[in-house]
Amino acid sequence: MTTNLLDQLIRADDAGVKLEIVRGLHLWEAMPAPRHQRAIDRIRATLTKIASDQSPTNCGCFHLADVYVRFPDGSIKRPDISVFCQEPPENDEAITQIPEAVIEIVSPGYEDKDLEIGPPFYLSQGVKDVVVFDPRTLLVVHVRREKTTRQISPVTLTLECGCQCIV
Repeated sequence: MTTNLLDQLIRADDAGVKLEIVRGLHLWEAMPAPRHQRAIDRIRATLTKIASDQSPTNCGCFHLADVYVRFPDGSIKRPDISVFCQEPPENDEAITQIPEAVIEIVSPGYEDKDLEIGPPFYLSQGVKDVVVFDPRTLLVVHVRREKTTRQISPVTLTLECGCQCIV
């Protein structure tokens, strides 16, 4: 990450703003509120590896919350939850490993960012599953290349990588 960009991200954090850069477009939102953070914690607590005859997997189902990910096109996003098959390296820079899945929790006023901008962007960068959860309405949108489903929480989702979670 360039020093100038890193400085921008740090200044945004210091100001209480979550900054992302998607295809050159600067997107921001206020730092998440308690309902948002609790939803992240609840979902992460249920992320597990499943292995069956229908879904054999070598995925370790490693997950991180609110970590910067630098995508191949240079965009930088901070998914609420990123799921990886291999544990990302422990460092002080943005992760360059593409998540297998991302889960976004909708904050009031930022529905378009999570529902309209996020899913097509993530899929274009190689993420296999994009889950968007609105804790106020309980709507769960699960997006894959071939289809999108809408469900009501709580729902158990099986991710393409062989992990599952309850949203």
